[in-house]
Amino acid sequence: MKYRLIVLDLDGTLTNPQKEITPRNREVLIAAQQRGARVVLASGRPTYGVAPLADELLMDKYGGFVLSYNGAAIINWETKEMIYDKVLPDEVIPALYERARAHGMTILTYNGPEIVTENSRDPYVQKAAFLNKMTVRETNDFLTDVILPLPKCLIVGEPEKLIPIEAELRLLLQGRINAFRSEPYFLELVPFGIDKALSMSVLLEHVGVPREEVMAIGDGFNDLTLIKLAGLGVAMGNAQEPVKQAADYVTLTNEEDGVAEAIERFVLND
Repeated sequence: MKYRLIVLDLDGTLTNPQKEITPRNREVLIAAQQRGARVVLASGRPTYGVAPLADELLMDKYGGFVLSYNGAAIINWETKEMIYDKVLPDEVIPALYERARAHGMTILTYNGPEIVTENSRDPYVQKAAFLNKMTVRETNDFLTDVILPLPKCLIVGEPEKLIPIEAELRLLLQGRINAFRSEPYFLELVPFGIDKALSMSVLLEHVGVPREEVMAIGDGFNDLTLIKLAGLGVAMGNAQEPVKQAADYVTLTNEEDGVAEAIERFVLND
C-alpha cells in the first residue's frame, strides 16, 4: 500500500521532550515527501505554533497541510489557502470566562503571535507559551481585549481542579462547543463537532485521497479518532493505552524517533 498522506500529531509524537524535531525525523520526513507523500501536521496548537515546524519540514515546497486548533483550521501550506475554518460562537465566550473565574482557573486564547490572558504568571500559561514559542500578553479585561471570533480557548490548571469545570461546560454548552483534555492540565474549548478525524475527512475530500491511503501517527486521546480513520493508524510507544489498543502498529517513543521508525517501515521500505 502506498500512503499518500502522512498525518502527524506534534507534541509527544513528532517532537521530542524539548519540543524539537530531531534530525532523523526531519531527514526521514523530507525523504518521504521526495517520494511523493504529503505531510499533514494535525495539532491542538494554534497555527502560529505549528508554522515553524511546517517550515522546517519544507512543507511549502512539497504541498503539505496544517490542521491547527485540533482541526478547526485547515491550511494548504504551499499556497497558504484556508481550506476550512470554524470558530467558537461569540456568545459562549463570556460563559467560558465566567466558569473559569468561578473555579479560580486561568483562561487564555490567541492573537497572532500572542497568548492573551489575565494571568501571565500562571505556570500552565507559561507551559503553553513554551510549547508554541509565543509571547504572553496580560490583559486586565479578557472579554474586552480578545478579538472575536475565536477558534479556541484554553482553561489551564491543576488536572484534578479541571474535572468539575469540564463537566459543567459540557452540560452548560452541550451542542455548542467541544471540551476535552489535550494534556491533563489543558482543557481545550473548540467549536462543536471539531476533532482531528472530522477535519481530516474534509481534507481527504478536498484532495481526493481515500482514507486507506492515509498513515496517521499520534499519542494522545485527541488522536484516537484520527488513528481509527486512517488506513494505517500508528501509536507512539509513549501513547495512552487506549490509543495503542486502537492502532494497527505501535512504534518507538518520541524520545527514540518513533515517527522515523514507522515511516521507514511502512513508506520508505515499500
